[in-house]
This record gives sequence, structure tokens and C-alpha cells, in this order.
Amino acid sequence: QVQLVESGGGLVQAGGSLRLSCLASGSTFGFNAMGWYRQAPGKQRELVAAISNGGIIMYADYVKGRFIISRDNAKNTVYLQMNSLKAEDTAVYFCNAGPAMATLPTDSWGQGTQVTVSS
Repeated sequence: QVQLVESGGGLVQAGGSLRLSCLASGSTFGFNAMGWYRQAPGKQRELVAAISNGGIIMYADYVKGRFIISRDNAKNTVYLQMNSLKAEDTAVYFCNAGPAMATLPTDSWGQGTQVTVSS
């Protein structure tokens, strides 16, 4: 089992930046791959970015060039640096983890952290 705890959300003006963190604990095999998803009101949860413990990275097209995902394997933590934020980035951001990139998303979710971008 994997436990995930997100932090770093908040309120920011359009054009600003935020960095989210997700701390994983439990079976390390269960978080070989980690990802960030988001869910805006009335919309489905969608992938933002994902990263494997070997450094393979994928981004959704709408965040390419603005968001950067990274991880510190020694700290079991994945980060999401969000730059040039837009109002449409407003959502609850969730961390997810699984044994491989192809398994994401799994049932291992964090509680979510709210990101609100004011225009």
C-alpha cells in the first residue's frame, strides 16, 4: 500500500508560480511511477504530468513549457513546479502513484491540494 500527502497549493495571480509537493510512504515498489492529476469543478480528473523513478517524464499538452515535474527518490517526494499560471489551471491537484507509468492512474490517491489562479 502507498500513502500520498500533497502540499503547496494556494491562491496565486495569473502569471504567478506555485510548487506542489507529494510525499509518498509505504511500499516503494508502489511508487516507481508518480503523477499529478487535476480536477476542476464539473470536469473529469485529468493527467497533468507523470515521472518514473528512472526519469521518464510525460506532460499533458496544455502544461508543456509551463510546468515541470521532478522527483527526489531519496525523499520519496515528487514535485510539480507550475509557472505562468492561468485561470484555467484552477483545480484540485492530486498525486497518484503506481508500479509503472503504464499503470497510472491507480487507486493510490492523495487527498488533493487546491490551486486557485485569479485573473
